[in-house]
Amino acid sequence: MKRRSFIKTITAGAVGVFGMPYILPTGRLFARTNGMLADHVILVMFAGGVRQQESILQQYLDGSQNESIPGNILYNLFDGAPPVDKIVYGTDGNLAGEIPINKILNQTLDKQGTVFREMRSSSAGHFNGLNVMVQGNTLFKQGLKQRPINPTIFEYLRRHGGFPASKIWFIGNGIGNSVPLLNHSLHAEYGQQYAANFLAPSVTFSSLGFEHLANAKIYHPDTELDPIYKMKFFLDNAFLQGGQSYAGIGNTEEEKQQIKLFLKEMFDATQNGTVAAPPVSDNNDLRTIGYACEVMKRFQPALTVVNLNDVDGAHSNFTGYLRSLHRADHGVGFLWDYVQNQIPQMSGNTIMIVVPECGRNLNPNPIKDINDWYGYDHSDQNTYRIFGTMVGKNVPQNLGVGSDTNPVGVTADIAPTIAEILGIKDVVMNSGFLSSDSRSLFDRI
Repeated sequence: MKRRSFIKTITAGAVGVFGMPYILPTGRLFARTNGMLADHVILVMFAGGVRQQESILQQYLDGSQNESIPGNILYNLFDGAPPVDKIVYGTDGNLAGEIPINKILNQTLDKQGTVFREMRSSSAGHFNGLNVMVQGNTLFKQGLKQRPINPTIFEYLRRHGGFPASKIWFIGNGIGNSVPLLNHSLHAEYGQQYAANFLAPSVTFSSLGFEHLANAKIYHPDTELDPIYKMKFFLDNAFLQGGQSYAGIGNTEEEKQQIKLFLKEMFDATQNGTVAAPPVSDNNDLRTIGYACEVMKRFQPALTVVNLNDVDGAHSNFTGYLRSLHRADHGVGFLWDYVQNQIPQMSGNTIMIVVPECGRNLNPNPIKDINDWYGYDHSDQNTYRIFGTMVGKNVPQNLGVGSDTNPVGVTADIAPTIAEILGIKDVVMNSGFLSSDSRSLFDRI
């Protein structure tokens, strides 16, 4: 390619590529074989490794830090009284965290919908745990920097549900740990042409994004090559992991213009501080949720997947883990309230699923934080204990299922559950790509 042609190509396409590299053509329309339970699904990957003990079991410090102080810090998700002592998970001017964040929802999600009090994760690791959710399959061996081997729920919906790319979104709170690679598989019959749009707001709307992309800057081909190659190097390292190559942007012209205008407006909103955001937005998970709300408001996707992982600090900072858990609950409450009250096209016609990708160990490691509280890794059997919550149209209300001795549901159930909600259950269940024990959560209850 001639130098001048390359410059024209990279600058013209960069706004659509940066942080959202796979903008794909409208999918082929297949007849849906099932009725839809709702027109929209939100999957919140409550990710980063969440112990049952501090979440749904509401033990707070009891049993983990030689402190007899139980309490519920996820009070948008679950009913339960908060802790009465050693409050460190909230906010205040001294960063001591003594002031809990106000509850957003008038009624907890477990009362509005169905809570799976004991589910099982299929993985003790983060990437594989997320991988299982989007594939519905546990029979694979792969690591970081490798795409899913089997088709993902994104591809099933694009190919068999006929949804265009602008209706299928994956919002990541970063580009680390190969998360962007989960938006489509390597399977020859599916793949890139049926992928989800991926957006990492913390990357796209970062200082680097503003420097290179906010005003769609045109660089001079003779004197300003350096910033172009710096941007290309960044994009290649961020998204083309493993040496893969991509065919390029292929949206319809209308979709291209919609996305281009959306990005421009989000740069302006970011600069002006007018992006939708939870009342407290002091970590990356909460800011990601704000941008996810903006995506839903603009595009009303059939599927929006939002990945959170700030609680992963539990390895060495238990105090920070508690704070991030409390904020994740705050963000989920805000998201659900925003959909019901700010997006009329989705209000009353959406199902939200909230589930961690894995749990954490029963016993601590030797690392202590600023409060002399021990950290927790993820490798033992306690790691496989997780919860799940499902709420919205056609979801049974005020229902709780599962116990420690009788778990109900596995993370491989997430993909077929979404398939059932959006009307392609039969084709996904009969695809031959799911684990033998994978089924819709609606069948579990």
